Amino acid sequence: VKTRLVVFDTAVIDLTDELDDPVELLFSTQLGGGTDINGALRYCQSLISVPTDTILVLISDLYEGGVEEELLKRAASLVASGVQFIALLALSDSGAPGYDHRIAAKLAAMGVPSFACTPDLFPELMAAAINRLDINQWAAARGIATTRGEA
Repeated sequence: VKTRLVVFDTAVIDLTDELDDPVELLFSTQLGGGTDINGALRYCQSLISVPTDTILVLISDLYEGGVEEELLKRAASLVASGVQFIALLALSDSGAPGYDHRIAAKLAAMGVPSFACTPDLFPELMAAAINRLDINQWAAARGIATTRGEA
């Protein structure tokens, strides 16, 4: 298993070289304002050599500061290539996250599970993804509500 950690706001920063403890690194990283999700996905897409062996976990509130249409096209391209794509709306122990419900629904319609997850469940989520389990079923079995896709 090869793990990469890419963080973003309006800039994309690859923290892979500092990846001893992914969860600790995530919680200790401070970024500025703004969000270019499409730019981050573009960078991540450039790193993918075997899409069908790739799990991409996007941790974001899905409020896109760039062009929403481009974000959705890139997400569709990643899914079509065979990337297992998961959108975590929050990685925290606290209540319901604030997020862009429209984009979450559009991603869910593409087959991208979108939900919040606690840090304690994150390793189990990754094990389920590695084992190619149905992530929506995995979440439901743990009482985690996932976003429904648009009709």
